[in-house]
Amino acid sequence: MSADTESQSGAVHRGAIAIMSDTVCTDAIAAPSQPGQEQKPDAHPTIKQKLLGRFSAYLDGLDEHGLDAVMTAANERNQASDLFSVFVELAALRNEVRTQSRLVKEALDQFRGVFETLQSSHATMEGELARARAQTRERERELLKPLLLHVIDIRDRLSIALKPTNAGLRWYQRVHFRAMQEAREATREGLGMIVRRLDRILADRRVVPTETVGRCFDPRIAAAVATIVDPARADGHVVEEVRPGFLWEDELLRPAEVIVVKSEKEERA
Repeated sequence: MSADTESQSGAVHRGAIAIMSDTVCTDAIAAPSQPGQEQKPDAHPTIKQKLLGRFSAYLDGLDEHGLDAVMTAANERNQASDLFSVFVELAALRNEVRTQSRLVKEALDQFRGVFETLQSSHATMEGELARARAQTRERERELLKPLLLHVIDIRDRLSIALKPTNAGLRWYQRVHFRAMQEAREATREGLGMIVRRLDRILADRRVVPTETVGRCFDPRIAAAVATIVDPARADGHVVEEVRPGFLWEDELLRPAEVIVVKSEKEERA
């Protein structure tokens, strides 16, 4: 607010106060109050009407510049009042934000505890499931292992039947040699189909035969049932597999029975 505006506004204010003072004093002198005497309301104009009349006359006597100064001062007072209201609302909003932040923090702390409990429970459940799967797998292997060994034993017997024999023919076999030969070939073909079918079953269960022939003897997967002396072969190598061995998922299911080359010196010793 400028100095001129303030001085004019103060003048207007002082003028209004002077008008009110003169009016009150005049009425007090003109109509003194007497005890016990009632004053008629319509006998004289009231103080309020006189004040309004004199104030209206005073305002009519002001120039346009003075009226503008009065209006400007009133607007500035209203603006100051509006800024104060804004500050009050901002303070209330700040308190509300603090309250909501505290509530959110408490909720996050509670949720953090719940999440930690859920995570711990999930880890415990995962451990229990892994342990249960391992136990189930071990139990399954314990039950399946004897069945696989029986299948391997049947395969060995059928494989022995497929090997040719050097036994001589009897007289009735010589008479029906052609018919016996055809029957023998048919039997061998049927046994070969059964052996191949058993090999596929074992392969589906991840059971594979060990490879020992032509390699150095490995006591972890094979057992030596006989030795031979062969200068043409390296000492300690497997020359023949009497009974094949099998691995089940990198685990020895049955060791192989093999014949191993032994040096002549060791054979004499």
